[in-house]
Amino acid sequence: MRAITINEFGGPRVLTEVELPDPRPGPGQLTINTTHAAVGLVDVFFRRGDLAGRPDLPQPPFVPGLEAAGTVRELGPGVTGFKVGEPVVTLSQVSLGGYASVTLAQAAMTVSLKDGGIDPAQAVSALPNATTAYLALTRVAHLQEGESVLVHGVAGGLAATFVAVARSLGASRVTGTVSSQARIKDTEHLGLDEVFTSDRLVKELDGRLVDIVVDPVGGDLRTASLDVLAPLGRILLVGHAARTPDSPVTGDELWHRSAGMLGFEVGSILRDNPASARPAAEKVVGLLTSGELTLRVDELPLAEAAEAHRRLEAREVPGRLVLTI
Repeated sequence: MRAITINEFGGPRVLTEVELPDPRPGPGQLTINTTHAAVGLVDVFFRRGDLAGRPDLPQPPFVPGLEAAGTVRELGPGVTGFKVGEPVVTLSQVSLGGYASVTLAQAAMTVSLKDGGIDPAQAVSALPNATTAYLALTRVAHLQEGESVLVHGVAGGLAATFVAVARSLGASRVTGTVSSQARIKDTEHLGLDEVFTSDRLVKELDGRLVDIVVDPVGGDLRTASLDVLAPLGRILLVGHAARTPDSPVTGDELWHRSAGMLGFEVGSILRDNPASARPAAEKVVGLLTSGELTLRVDELPLAEAAEAHRRLEAREVPGRLVLTI
C-alpha cells in the first residue's frame, strides 16, 4: 500500500511517502480501501513530537492520520454488521494509520455511510468531530435545553461542529469567536447567532453571560472566558491551539464564581470505552444527511501531505483539510 510515514519528529519534510505491506485485520478489526484522510492539528503535534512523552501515543516510525473514509476491504474474525465494499468512516482512532491507501481500524470505531448519501470528504471532516462534540456536550458539559453556548475558534474544524450539535441538543443561542476579522467570513455557513473576534469578547457581549464556553484555544482566552460565564456555567476544554500557556486559575476562584472547568480528550475516552463511539456518531450523522452540518473542506492528494501540514501549522486552513488517495 501507499502510505505517508513519520520516521523522526520534525517539520513537515519528515512526512515521507513509502510502500508498505497491506495490513490484515485481526479480531474486532477491519481494513478500509481509503479514499479520504482528515488532517488535523493533533497530527501536527504528533509529527513535531509535542506529545512524545506520553506512553500511550505512537513513536516513530508510524503512519499518521486519526480519521479515514473509504470502503470496507476485509473483515477480521468476529466482525459483523459490515459488508465488503460498504462505504464507511472511522472515528478518531488512537492507532492512527489514515494517511495510507489501506487503513486498519477497529470495527467499534467505524460507522457505515451506506444509507445517508454523505460525501466521504464531508464525512471524514465532520462526523468524527461532531461525535466528539456530542460526547463533550452531553457527557461532560451536560448541556440543558435553553442554555446558551459560546464556541471559541469557531472557524476551526473541531469547534465548527459544536454549533450544529449544540443546536440539535436545544441550545437557545450559539455565539462564536475567531482569531481575526478576516476569519469571520469563514463562519458564515455555520448559522451562528453572532460571531466576533476573540479580543473583543467582553466588549461585544456587553454584560450578557453564557452558560457553556467551548474552548479548543486555551491561553489567555481561556481565562478571559470566566468573565462572561453565567453562574453555574461550564468551560469545556477540548484542546489547546494557542501558542501560549494557560494562566493559572485557582479552585477558590471557581468556587466563588460557582463555575466549572471541565476537560474532555476524546482519544483517551474512546480508547478505554470504544463501545461508546458508534452510538454517539449515530446521534449526529443525521446532521450531515440533512445538511445542518456542513464544513468547508479543502482537498490535497496524499503525496502533498507535507504541504497540508505546512498550511495547517501556518493557520492557513479554514474548516478542514483532507488528503485524497
